[in-house]
Amino acid sequence: MPDISARVTVGAVIAAFLEQCGVKAMFGVISIHNMPILDAVAQRAAIRFVPARGEAGAGNMADAYARSTVGLGVCVTSTGPAAGNIAGSLVEALTAGTPLLHLTGQIETPYLGRGMAYIHEAPEQLNMLKAVSKAAFRVRSVETALGTLKRAVQCALSAPTGPVSVEIPIDIQSALTTMPADLSPLPVQPPAPAAAALDALAQRLARARRPLLWLGGGARHAGAAVHRLRRLGFGVVTSTQGRGVVPEDDAGSLGAYNAQKPIEAFYQSCDAMLVVGSRLRGNETLKYELKLPRPLYRIDADASADGRCYASDAFVCGDAALALDGLAERLEQAGYRADATLLTDLRAAHARAVATLTDGLGPYGELVRALQAAAGRRFNWVRDVTLSNSIWGNRELRIFDPAAGVHATGGGIGQGLSMAIGAAVGAAVTASGRKTFCLTGDGGLILNLGELATAVQERADIVIILMNDRGYGVIKNIQDAQYGGRRCYADLHTPDYGQLCAALALPHTRLSSLSDLPARLEQALAQPGPCVLEIDMLAIGDFKAAFAGPPTNQVTQIPALAGRAATLD
Repeated sequence: MPDISARVTVGAVIAAFLEQCGVKAMFGVISIHNMPILDAVAQRAAIRFVPARGEAGAGNMADAYARSTVGLGVCVTSTGPAAGNIAGSLVEALTAGTPLLHLTGQIETPYLGRGMAYIHEAPEQLNMLKAVSKAAFRVRSVETALGTLKRAVQCALSAPTGPVSVEIPIDIQSALTTMPADLSPLPVQPPAPAAAALDALAQRLARARRPLLWLGGGARHAGAAVHRLRRLGFGVVTSTQGRGVVPEDDAGSLGAYNAQKPIEAFYQSCDAMLVVGSRLRGNETLKYELKLPRPLYRIDADASADGRCYASDAFVCGDAALALDGLAERLEQAGYRADATLLTDLRAAHARAVATLTDGLGPYGELVRALQAAAGRRFNWVRDVTLSNSIWGNRELRIFDPAAGVHATGGGIGQGLSMAIGAAVGAAVTASGRKTFCLTGDGGLILNLGELATAVQERADIVIILMNDRGYGVIKNIQDAQYGGRRCYADLHTPDYGQLCAALALPHTRLSSLSDLPARLEQALAQPGPCVLEIDMLAIGDFKAAFAGPPTNQVTQIPALAGRAATLD
């Protein structure tokens, strides 16, 4: 007779497997349809579980945890409505290419798919998850549970990375089995570039005297290889996802100043651009009309990126780090060196772009400078979709590590707070020492207000910089620019955040005058857990420049605002 006492639930097998994947924290909302998994996590006590107040917030937390720790994010939801609640977070993770494992419950297998109106059932849940995930799987038996999980994790971590959902029926979660001997995850092999393709690309680049690298999120792990090319005289510009691959105070880096007029003019003096791990997104290329240098070469782990958005003069399919190391080796052996005037001109263009942004900040230039000084070099910079992020947060504060920058890539408002919690938890469990700063607006913050309670409960080390203009500032600017100043639906009833924070036992300080900035910032930084630094924008005043949506080379704004807006994002 087998030893019954040695048997464990499938939920325990899942928890043990996640431990072997190096997962130190996971996020979710406990429910009847995921309890066997979370009970096992609690009993084993090896993974920190963060109970979010909603599945949307939990998904964003897991996303930011993965980005800021360069690991696997894990989120657990219930089935049906709960799985639906996380859809927006999965879209964000898919847009950002975040390796995220979403575990969702499912009703008992005898009732699954029979249209019996069983509680929590969503008849087409798997198809819904496939639409918002890189892939979606269903565990169909006790025997296939671990294999399905292994395949899902491998899929999430394989380039191009992304979120993967797994349905696990509740009767399978709670079923008894023996703990497998092999809980190790499947290997993940980076796609190797073809030597012949690297040879050809190196020969082309060797003819360039003023080459520029455009680095996207797919190059975040390639910093060492990029540094080799920097030593050969290459200049660097990044997408918002590629920020920090090269420290943004590096003399050869434009940072994420990638679409401003001085930068576009500088591009025309370059004689080659190599785009690495970037989709050249519309909001960062003036809807694909930004004049980039030619010839334009590309490296990407996704073969379908060849020719997408911009025609490629040469394309190498492969891992960014492997490909750039291969290029550097070939160029080093050939004794290549770029023209020294490239970096001189790059610094001048960067200075002009920064001056334009700084001038547009008006009174908030002092806030940006103070935050940069307070943050130092080791911090997480998490941003929601808000007017302030569009004007300055996507380029300043400057960051120095590719894992430090987290923002809502897909443009969804209200995700910043939850992301900041995930980044702060990641900093805690990895002992990175990084303080988390979260930039959000009042319209975005109130969307997931319940997660403030999660931040307090988890003692998340966050300074929440709440830019409060009591409305949707960017919507008002768009209405002024494109709708003849007809404003509607953009003014918001706003709570007294001081009282709200007091009710949550959440430290809060309000800045109504910039003369009080040093004291208020010191007060916020002194808190060991979360703190809200509320910026009263109605008291301090407007930005000098108006941002009215991502600019294009096809000007649709009214002339009075178009020129100013076009310099900002």
